Amino acid sequence: MDSTVADEKMQADQNVQKFEYVDEGTPETPEQLEFKKKEAKLVRKLDLFVAPVMMLLMLISYLDRGNIGFAATQGMSEDIDLEGGQLNTAISVFYVFYVLAEFPASIFVKRFQFNRVIPFITFSWGLVCMCTGFVQNFAGLVVTRILLGFFEGCLFPSMTLFFCNWYKREELGVRISYLFIASALSGAFGGLLAWAILYMDGTRGYPGWRWLYIIEGVITLIWAGMCLYLVPKNYQTAYFLNAEEKAIMRQRAEHMEAYSGGQGHYTIQDIKRAAKDIKTWVHGIIQICVVTILYGFGTFLPIIIKDGFHYSTVQAQYLVIPVNIWGAIVYGVGAVLCDRYKNRFISLISCAPFGIAGYAILVAAGPSGLAAGVKYFATYLIAIACFLCTGTNITWLSSNCAPDGKRAGSVGILLTLTNIGGIVAGQIYQTESAPDFILGHSWSMGCLVVAWCGWWVVRAIYRRREAWKDKAITEGLVVERDEWTDRAPDFRYHF
Repeated sequence: MDSTVADEKMQADQNVQKFEYVDEGTPETPEQLEFKKKEAKLVRKLDLFVAPVMMLLMLISYLDRGNIGFAATQGMSEDIDLEGGQLNTAISVFYVFYVLAEFPASIFVKRFQFNRVIPFITFSWGLVCMCTGFVQNFAGLVVTRILLGFFEGCLFPSMTLFFCNWYKREELGVRISYLFIASALSGAFGGLLAWAILYMDGTRGYPGWRWLYIIEGVITLIWAGMCLYLVPKNYQTAYFLNAEEKAIMRQRAEHMEAYSGGQGHYTIQDIKRAAKDIKTWVHGIIQICVVTILYGFGTFLPIIIKDGFHYSTVQAQYLVIPVNIWGAIVYGVGAVLCDRYKNRFISLISCAPFGIAGYAILVAAGPSGLAAGVKYFATYLIAIACFLCTGTNITWLSSNCAPDGKRAGSVGILLTLTNIGGIVAGQIYQTESAPDFILGHSWSMGCLVVAWCGWWVVRAIYRRREAWKDKAITEGLVVERDEWTDRAPDFRYHF
C-alpha cells in the first residue's frame, strides 16, 4: 500500500513538473496555461474545504462574544443586579485578555500546529460561553468574560496565519474577507437566534437570555469536536487533496517563499523587524480606530436600536439582521474587487466616508429628534464602512510583510493594538447616555476620520519605498537571503 502511494506521488510530481509556475506578465505556453487552470481548480477546492471551516469559527466566536448585547436587552442586567457602568465594564474586560492572548498566539500557533490549537481554543471558549448562562452576579459575569476573551483572543491570529499558509497574497483579501463577512453574518444570526430564544423565556425556570448562552455554548462545543477532523495539519496530509493537487500545492509553496520565507518557526530577529517597521504601527493605530467602531457597532447595536431608536425588544432582535447582512454583502463585493485589481487603498478611502456620514446623522439626531427610520437608515451607512475597513486594513498589512516570521510579528502587533479599540468601545456607549449615545457616535465618527487620514499616510510610505526599490534595482543592489524582508528591492508592495 505504501509503495502504491509513493508511486502515485511520484507520478503526480511528474505530471505537474512540466507546468512551471510563471509570474504575472510572463508569456505563457500551453502547458503553463494548463497549470493555471489546474491551480484555479485547486483554489476553488480550498474555498470549499478550508475557508468554510474558518468562516464558521469566526461566526461562532462573534456570536459568543456579542450575545451580551442581546442578553442585556432581554433582562440580564436586572436578573444579576448589574448597576451603573457594570455592563460596560464586563464588555471591556473581555478585550483586556483578548489583547494579551493575540501576540503570543501569532508567534506560537504555527509551532504548536493549527490542527491542535484551533479545536482546543474553540472547545475552551464554548465551555465558558455555556457556563455564562449560569452566572448569578457581576463577579461571575466578569470571570466568564475574562476567560472568553483569553481563548477567543487566540483565534483570529491563528486563522489569519492559517490562511497565509494556504493562499497566495493576491488571494488573501477575499479569504480574509470571508472572516469578516462571517462576523457580519454573526450579527444577523445572533439577532435571529435571540429573537427565537425569546420564546424560550421561562423554560425549565430559566429566562431567555440564559438559554441564549447555553445553546450557543453547546453549538460551539459541537463544532470544536468537528474541527478535530476538519482542520488539516498541512497540505501534505490534507484529506481533501489528491496526489496531483498536493504537487501543485508544493509548487505554490515554493513560489510563495519569495515573500513569505520558508522557516518552520520564527525568531527574535523576525519580531524585531516587525517592531521596527513604521508601517506595522501606522496600520496598527488605524486598526484601533476601525475596530472601535466594529466592536461598538456589533455589540451595542441591539441596545442602540431599542433604547436609542425606541423600538421594542422583539424589534431590536430582528432589525439588526438586515443591517449586518448588508455589511457582509458590501464587504464581500469590496474584497473581490480589491483582489482583482490588487488595490486596497481605493476601497478604504471610498467606503469610510459613508460611515462618517452615518455617524454624523446619529449625532445630529440627538438634539434634533430625527425620525426613527432616518436613524435606522444611518446604521446601513455605518455598515458599509464597518466591516470592510477593518478587514481590508489587516489584509493590506499582511500581504505586504515578509518573511513569514515578520508577517507573524506584524500581525501580532497589529492585533494586539486592535483590541485596545474593543476596550474603548465598551466604555463609549454607556447605557446611562441612552437614548442619544452622543459620546459613542461622536467618538466613532472621529475614529473613522483618523483612519481615513491614516490610509493616506500608509500609501505615501509604500510609494516612497517603491521608488527606493526602483532605484536600487537600477543600481543592481542585491540583498543577502538571510537578511531578506519586504524591504528588499525584489519584493513589491500591493497598494
